[in-house]
Amino acid sequence: MKNSTVLPHARTKDLVIRELGDETLIYDLANDQAHCLNETAAFVWKSCDGKTTAAKTARDMGRVLRVPADIGVVWLALEQLERIDLLENYRKPSDAHLVSRRDLMLKYAPAALALPVIMSITAPTAAQAASCVCATGCCPGFRCSFSTNTCVPN
Repeated sequence: MKNSTVLPHARTKDLVIRELGDETLIYDLANDQAHCLNETAAFVWKSCDGKTTAAKTARDMGRVLRVPADIGVVWLALEQLERIDLLENYRKPSDAHLVSRRDLMLKYAPAALALPVIMSITAPTAAQAASCVCATGCCPGFRCSFSTNTCVPN
């Protein structure tokens, strides 16, 4: 494996980013998706500046987060970040030896919580989130209850 492989750039356009304790919440305005990155995934994403190498990120992550400094963890995080469109121009290096989350969990069982985790949800569109209001009429199958000024089932 070539340890000098430079990480890609983290995508920052059309994103709302909030730090909450050890987690980083990212809302993707372009895709209407919300992502919660654990500390490890966020560390790798923040290291994606187009200059830092995967090996350096692994070393820094081990030092700062006190987790195993395994380059496989960095590659796993990059694959996850690419899957949810948070990287620009990422191409998996042909010499990158990717390992599975399962392999890393077996290797680092006591520190399994240090593996990158990203949870994502898709936000409803405005039309899906709209509710029926009597003032503008009720949705099909509903009628207006004038006593409460709300839509109720027929």
